[in-house]
Amino acid sequence: MSEPVAAFGVPDAQMDLRGTPCPINFVRTKLRLEKMAPGSLLEVWIDPGEPVEQVPDSLTIAGYSVEQLEERSGFFSLKVRRPKALQ
Repeated sequence: MSEPVAAFGVPDAQMDLRGTPCPINFVRTKLRLEKMAPGSLLEVWIDPGEPVEQVPDSLTIAGYSVEQLEERSGFFSLKVRRPKALQ
């Protein structure tokens, strides 16, 4: 068997933004993604409520690919990929 080129869903970086209000959590996520290599995957921990309702949609509108949103114990894990090229 051959080794996979890249493990799907394994983040290249991680950010804990629990306790960070909107829209600052979106801005910090976007700035971090802009510093990452094209195609990189970022895992972000965000709070329930407004953050989980707003951040994924805002990232999608900004051209990022939200690959997974998973509820954890008291927070959400959001995995978002930086595209090869942004518009």
